[in-house]
Amino acid sequence: MKKRFLACACALVSTVLPGTTGCGLLPGDGADGTRTVTVWLMKGSVSDDFLERFTTAYEKEHPGVEVEVTFQEWTGIGKKVTAALESDDAPDVIEVGNTQVAQYAATELLHDLTLESVRDLGYEDWLPGLAEPGKVHGAQYGIPWYAANRVVIYNKDLFARAGITTPPKTREQWLEETEKLDEGPGGTQGIYLAGQDWYTLAGFVWDEGGELAVEKGGKWTGALDSPAALRGMAVYKDLQALGGGPKNADEETPPQAQVFAEGDVAQIIAPPSAAAAIQERNPALKDKLGFFPIPGRTADKPCAVFTGGSDLIIPLNSDDRHAAMQVVAALAGEKWQTDLARTMNYVPNKSSLAGAVRGQEATAAMAAAAARGRATPNSPEWADVEAANPIKPYMTAVLEGESPQRAAKAASARITAILSGDR
Repeated sequence: MKKRFLACACALVSTVLPGTTGCGLLPGDGADGTRTVTVWLMKGSVSDDFLERFTTAYEKEHPGVEVEVTFQEWTGIGKKVTAALESDDAPDVIEVGNTQVAQYAATELLHDLTLESVRDLGYEDWLPGLAEPGKVHGAQYGIPWYAANRVVIYNKDLFARAGITTPPKTREQWLEETEKLDEGPGGTQGIYLAGQDWYTLAGFVWDEGGELAVEKGGKWTGALDSPAALRGMAVYKDLQALGGGPKNADEETPPQAQVFAEGDVAQIIAPPSAAAAIQERNPALKDKLGFFPIPGRTADKPCAVFTGGSDLIIPLNSDDRHAAMQVVAALAGEKWQTDLARTMNYVPNKSSLAGAVRGQEATAAMAAAAARGRATPNSPEWADVEAANPIKPYMTAVLEGESPQRAAKAASARITAILSGDR
């Protein structure tokens, strides 16, 4: 079978020039009656082997259909997708970040997939961190595809040296054992937690019943100053104090994987993919890394976490909604979800499929937490909040001793202004 995995530059031509198609390929039926379904996936989302397996099997099961995949770069993808949606030559299926669905749905250029999701795709079991941001004003525009989230990565040797034989199950136990690690010999840090790791803060806020922002009557307002959200910030402050992380920087300044690789940090909170960066810097840690879900308030539920990942959307200008939906249904179905999770170490889109990664320690830890995963507020303007990010200086202010209530009120006011269009 010939490969039809096109370079991003080809897609860029068709995006920038509405009504034209990059690389000389025309949508719709070919000369031999073959139907081509065009799909945009993000670079790195799948391996070539997975894509080869999928396209070969799908085309065998659907005679007369060819699946044509174009890889896109995340950088600048918002403008590319918006331009494609507005053109006369949109792809049939597009992978988008789960938190991006609202901004694309606001264009009113996406198909409402509610009926398909309810009827055929088992929406009741979807991970909430993928399903909720894919649903806008009651309509399902994004079909959950795969997820990833933060876990605790720990140094097994440092845990053993402190007499900790199993990972903690509750937040109280976790804080106690992290304090024990922090007081250990040799200058060990119980945890390295930068002061502005706001995604981790979000998990604590949600776990306490709070929100980053709330919507009422079509109007969004910041909510960091609610009692529940303030309790989440208090948890963060207690945990952050059990290590030497900077109070005025985020987890990439310096990269926390780099700090952990030095060997004297017991824990960090990060996606499991950080393990590769740690091992690259310090190969001696290769067999010494462990993973567990961020502990929650009780042993039966891990902490809520921010869920990253992707949904699949179908542009209104797709040449064939039915053919596009069939491809989406296959990619989001049990067979290919299982294959994708095992191949790429992702969390499948349904909690009932978590068993597919049971033998993979890091991915299994993600999957356990993903059942309580959340996404950022489902406002088309939330990207503007992240760009300005008043949450980071709020966190630093609290960690440096400012009144939490006063700092949270100021941050919430700024979030409200941004969500209302005042940038």
